Amino acid sequence: LLAIPLFILAGALMETGGIAVRLVRFAQALIGWIRGGLAMAVVIAEYIFSGISGSTIADVSAIGATMIPPMTRAGYRPEEAVSVVAAASAMGILVPPCILMIVIGSIANVSVAALFIGGFIPAFVLAVAIMVYIYVQARRGGVAPPQRASLATLGRSFLDALIPLGLPAIIFGGILGGIVTPTEAAAVAVFYAAIVGLFVYREIRWSQLPEILIQSAVVTAAVCFLLGTAAVVAWILAVQQVPVALLQAMTALSAGPTVFLILTALLFIVLGAVLEGLPAVVILLPTFLPGAKQFNIDMAHYAIVVVAATGIGLFLPPIGVGLFIACGIANISVDRVVRPMLPYVLFLCLGLLLVILFPWLTLVLPRAFGL
Repeated sequence: LLAIPLFILAGALMETGGIAVRLVRFAQALIGWIRGGLAMAVVIAEYIFSGISGSTIADVSAIGATMIPPMTRAGYRPEEAVSVVAAASAMGILVPPCILMIVIGSIANVSVAALFIGGFIPAFVLAVAIMVYIYVQARRGGVAPPQRASLATLGRSFLDALIPLGLPAIIFGGILGGIVTPTEAAAVAVFYAAIVGLFVYREIRWSQLPEILIQSAVVTAAVCFLLGTAAVVAWILAVQQVPVALLQAMTALSAGPTVFLILTALLFIVLGAVLEGLPAVVILLPTFLPGAKQFNIDMAHYAIVVVAATGIGLFLPPIGVGLFIACGIANISVDRVVRPMLPYVLFLCLGLLLVILFPWLTLVLPRAFGL
């Protein structure tokens, strides 16, 4: 759990230090020439940035603040721009490092490294599902593809993004190589982001550091307060046998592991919106783990399904906490986003269904690395 405040601080440093902006520019140069490419660039940028920040709040704030204004200038309606950012952030929770994966690893006694590496392909599946819908919408709306970026522009944007791209390589190379633990990798991320922001890009002023530290401490306190409160609620519900009743109902309805996983996903999508992700996991996951073991479901696969469902729930209209953050950045009301967001939720759910039906999408990389 010590990794949580460190990854939150690293995300705040990267958001302020110019790392997110350079990653977005690289994503735009890489894919922006396709029809609907500007919206697709949001998905690509989120996939990359989420693999660095570890915090969904940092993802929404950084990518939303960077991409919503240019999308509206390019002709996207504000509610459509918010929907794209929200859908991309819902997918991004699967890209490690992920605070929720750290918590689940501690609850389920599953290797955090296995969860980290297992999230890459499911996140890619959900990203492709979103981008398919973006492309279909762009063709239907007659959005003309912008001019293809020149090789020189692509090369410059890649060089600008080379230092930010080095961070995930260091984090995952260190974890998978057995050099560092996830907590030590988080400390490395803080050190790297601080050096880049202060001395390389020089976009972080020394006078900003106290504010960044305070902001990170506030977010960490909120997360830990949620964890502590959820533990109390979990104890109360356990005494009242509520999770056990839910588990019995789910196992009675389940004809096999696939149905059990689908019911789990639906439950965590709803509770992820109502309770926020961490409390829902702390309250219900310990009770549901025996049910998953009863159906011989791999714990890493089960954890990834829970993370993906919780990510969708965070942006489920009209009550998802993450959706409120994205709307706040765009300065529009949530009710305007409900209708355009629903198709994205549908495609995210279709992507999650593929992950449920094909467990090897989650397990192939952990097994390849012997995790």
